Amino acid sequence: MLTFAIIGAGRIGSVHAATVAAHPDAELRLVCDPDESAATRLGASYGAQATRHAEDVYASEAEAVIIASPTHLHVDQITASVGSGKAVLCEKPIDLDVARVDRCIAALAGHEHRVMVGFNRRFDPTFAEIHTRVGAGEIGELEQLMIISRDPAPPPPAYLAASGGIFRDMTIHDFDMARFFLGDVVQVQAVGQVTDPAFARADDFDGAVTSLLGATGAVATIINSRHCATGYDQRLEAFGPSGTLEAVNRIATAVRSSTRATSTASGPYLHHFLERYADAYRLELSHFIDAISTGQAPSPTIHDGREALLLAEYAACSARATSEPTPIPR
Repeated sequence: MLTFAIIGAGRIGSVHAATVAAHPDAELRLVCDPDESAATRLGASYGAQATRHAEDVYASEAEAVIIASPTHLHVDQITASVGSGKAVLCEKPIDLDVARVDRCIAALAGHEHRVMVGFNRRFDPTFAEIHTRVGAGEIGELEQLMIISRDPAPPPPAYLAASGGIFRDMTIHDFDMARFFLGDVVQVQAVGQVTDPAFARADDFDGAVTSLLGATGAVATIINSRHCATGYDQRLEAFGPSGTLEAVNRIATAVRSSTRATSTASGPYLHHFLERYADAYRLELSHFIDAISTGQAPSPTIHDGREALLLAEYAACSARATSEPTPIPR
């Protein structure tokens, strides 16, 4: 049994609290949030204590800390938690600045293996199965990977202002997934789109297409959009000389309808990441518990978090450089 404290009682903190409470080998002891009423409500839901002071978490008897606070607080909370002897599962990104992440890694002084970064999509059963089958050589050497990730609706303006932009906030999950399949990435090229005036005002993109070249020669293409009329669009395709492996969208029911008007019509995609990745959050936590309980280093590591953020920075620079199209002479 691993005991937990959670920092952050917002939406993602609530997801982690429910996941911990449902796990047979985990116990939620403490919830921390500057909004003490939010911490109290969430803690009471699962029989945990509440506090508004992060120092109470570091001084607590909890063996592990889940950091679900705003991004700018992550580095300090990681270093303080590990410094107090606790293991850490931190939501992505570690920070919006690679230099701060580097200082965090240096401050951990050899205890980096106590930190796991919450790239939960590695644990999605469908994506994980494709990864395993690619690794087993089913389609031969991986040549191309396509990742499609589109949100059903854009986030509110207040969120955009602090998000760090589409590449650091949204695509960073896909950068980690690309590295999961390709390994080291040696080249990044991105094109950003602005179709919504709200993103122009935020100096951000609401769509992007990013190409990554792996050290092995394999190429990944990532397609993102902040809006998708058909729901939460999450697909992946791996291509090699011997075939293709594909993860299609999840829907609420497998029933399909064929009539005079439609052929094999099915229901809409799942509309929220909490529905689509519920299993991934559960399996992510199980991996973290197993690793910490057996003295192993959990994965994705803080170094994986750094590499994904670095790709986000390069992609953002590339998209800025190419945001003005180059005319083609006619």
